[in-house]
Amino acid sequence: MSKARRRAMLGLGLWVAALSVVLDQLTKVAVLALLVHEGVDDGTPVAPFFNLVLTYNRGVSFGLFNAGGGGRGALVFSLVAGTIVAGLLWWLARAESPLLAAAIGLIVGGAVGNVADRIRLGAVVDFLDFHLGSWHWPAFNIADSAICLGVAAMLLDGLLLQRQAS
Repeated sequence: MSKARRRAMLGLGLWVAALSVVLDQLTKVAVLALLVHEGVDDGTPVAPFFNLVLTYNRGVSFGLFNAGGGGRGALVFSLVAGTIVAGLLWWLARAESPLLAAAIGLIVGGAVGNVADRIRLGAVVDFLDFHLGSWHWPAFNIADSAICLGVAAMLLDGLLLQRQAS
């Protein structure tokens, strides 16, 4: 692969990462302004299957390992995420397909968006609450969505590469 193509893949991935971080942080600022400053404690119904809620996740995805008061837990999770991001950036610099570059960018952007919350607030702001009747999926945010979409795109890229190699 040529250096120009590698630079293009790196640029694509970094652009997707930056866009993910900006969208994530803007939506969190908007939700905090809406729900905190308006004094809404129990959420805002948007559709019969969707509410805006305000939760602070001190654990990892979907509240796993929720570490009570933040502080040390936020630092540990931020350091782990930083290490993963460093590895992903190394991989991004070697990505050969636009789909893989975008996928890595989504994951990096999502991780950086959530780390920004941990550093600034001691927890990640989650606000998207989808539900079916009384069954609620754990609240999440745009960064979490970017990470999940990035992993799905990575799997798709791997499947496409397997098919092309056959």
